[in-house]
Amino acid sequence: MMDLLGYGAFFLTNALIFSLITLGLNLQWGLTGLFNVGLAGFVAIGAYTSALLTTPDDAARLGGFDLPILAGWLGAMLVGGVAAAITGIATLRLRSDYLAITTFGVAVVVQLVALNAQKLTGGPFGIGFIPRPFGGLAETPLLFNLSNLAVVSVVTLIVYLALEHLSRSPWGRVLKALREDERAAISLGKSARFYRVQAFAVGGGIMALAGALQAHFTGFIAPDNYLPILTFQVWVMLIVGGSGSNKGAVVGSILVWAIWAGSGTLTSVLFSPDQQARAASLQIVAIGVMLCVILLIRPNGLFGDRPRRPRFGKRAKVAAGESGTTS
Repeated sequence: MMDLLGYGAFFLTNALIFSLITLGLNLQWGLTGLFNVGLAGFVAIGAYTSALLTTPDDAARLGGFDLPILAGWLGAMLVGGVAAAITGIATLRLRSDYLAITTFGVAVVVQLVALNAQKLTGGPFGIGFIPRPFGGLAETPLLFNLSNLAVVSVVTLIVYLALEHLSRSPWGRVLKALREDERAAISLGKSARFYRVQAFAVGGGIMALAGALQAHFTGFIAPDNYLPILTFQVWVMLIVGGSGSNKGAVVGSILVWAIWAGSGTLTSVLFSPDQQARAASLQIVAIGVMLCVILLIRPNGLFGDRPRRPRFGKRAKVAAGESGTTS
């Protein structure tokens, strides 16, 4: 029972970290309409920034400033936000598929730098010995996982409430206006590029924070952690939960991560060790099937706006009568 509870805490911690990434993507795409498929790069920037700031000095690479964990998280948000702002300034003149290709290229560049800049990032060997919150409890997995779950839950709740407030603020309404009708928003004196860069920077900072949390939770990072499959996972989480809904971003992340982790456990049980590498592709199949089913049932996701259904019979007559009287 204790082992099951500990695994549940471990699972929810990972799911909430993914929720943070999805919340950042929802700000960029769901609220503003910016098609970012390079989010793995911003997650990597946050993870490596926090790791370099908080790890002890290492003669094999630069960095290792041995700062507190909180300083690493703040530094990750700052560097990730600045990197996203620079990317936004350079690319947000593009639209739709062109923007997607450019942001994907940014993610590939970040991953290649992490892989080859050994003096800075440790290269393919990554960075280890990253300080972990409540590291003294590591010998007691249940307490360690519950403590980290509490920290990640608080951070996720703060980000969620802040984004809910921002989405209802005048700033959020401008972003929605730019997404729905850019020309109308510009005619009211709003700078489309200025607001889009802001949204891209804030979303990138949130993704970088998630990367930093994940780095300190696992205690080790490597370039292989930030492959394009991460971008695929997060986009599925947002689509399943419902684009434009912060609640959907959180629920979708937990649901998709449950299916991903559950299918991985199932393949390890059903297949022999020499076949598990091939069987791992079944995880992507499971996610694809789930995505198709949900989109057939709820085209806008679990918490997206429901499309209006055509009215028939008495309801249609009543509606027509009401519209006639009001006109």
